[in-house]
Amino acid sequence: MKAVVVAGGFGLDNLRVEERPDPEPGPGDVVVEMRAVSLNYRDLLMVRGSYNPRQPLPLIPASDGVGTVVAVGSGVTRVGVGDRVCPIFATGWLSGEPSRDKLKTTLGGPFDGTLCQRMKIGGDAVVRVPSFLSDFEAACLPCAGVTAWSALVTHGQLTAGDTLLALGTGGVSIFGLQLAKALGARVVITSSSDDKLERARELGADVLLNYRRNPEWGKAARDATGGRGVDHVLEVGGAATFGHSLRAVRPGGTISIIGNLGGGSIELNLLGVLMQNIRLQGVIVGHRESFEALIRAVEQNQLRPVVDRVFGFDEVKSALEHLASGNHFGKVCVDITARR
Repeated sequence: MKAVVVAGGFGLDNLRVEERPDPEPGPGDVVVEMRAVSLNYRDLLMVRGSYNPRQPLPLIPASDGVGTVVAVGSGVTRVGVGDRVCPIFATGWLSGEPSRDKLKTTLGGPFDGTLCQRMKIGGDAVVRVPSFLSDFEAACLPCAGVTAWSALVTHGQLTAGDTLLALGTGGVSIFGLQLAKALGARVVITSSSDDKLERARELGADVLLNYRRNPEWGKAARDATGGRGVDHVLEVGGAATFGHSLRAVRPGGTISIIGNLGGGSIELNLLGVLMQNIRLQGVIVGHRESFEALIRAVEQNQLRPVVDRVFGFDEVKSALEHLASGNHFGKVCVDITARR
């Protein structure tokens, strides 16, 4: 089989396609013939070496993907040959609270990831996906979809009538928008692009904030609720945006800390958090049970993840560069079956 690997050092220039032996399933394992992969910002950081500089190389990057089960080992009963499945992000985290051991089982680092034609994985670490989704749409579910679900439902308990502030128009924020509307919530969304904001409006966004024209967008988001403040913030920007998110959220509201696109270190005035009873919730994707709950919601509401652009199997460097540019709306995907 062929696999995309980062080898000989970190960096996009060290990505290459190489031949590897076809995997064989051991007891409890399945082999999945991969068809599509979606990329996350974590994948870019991992390839650059900035996520974990001590990550052993070579590494097959990426954690999200979808494929068809082509072989099963003894003892596998949850899925069978022919099932279309997604691997879960942390293959050892099936339910309950995370632990250090569970969080050491993540795909795309430290474990080899999904950018390969075939992958072996535990039969307990895959989830069947809805038939109405395309391969590219299904490939977006494991991280972006589950992260949004964990933030808004598992931890945040977002409900009808609440207001969500989603930062930007990347995969988690757009999926958060879709889920929030399905739950009956109101959504405020930010972007520096009016075109992207209009696309967000088409998906149901209620309030559009261009943060370049309105640098005090946190206050603007609060004003859009009549001064009460939003109930929940999907915080993907980190240091560059957290102060604005803090101004936007209501007393007793929740800020889900998901990304650090604008830096990972901030000076935080704890008094503002303390005196307003604000909840800061870190979100590291979620377990298999959350994924399965998300699948039920996707099927019930016929939700389709938004795919920005699809690249060929030998265009992974270009795909990651496109992701790094910030020009995407929704998810950037790779077609494992296509070489261009």
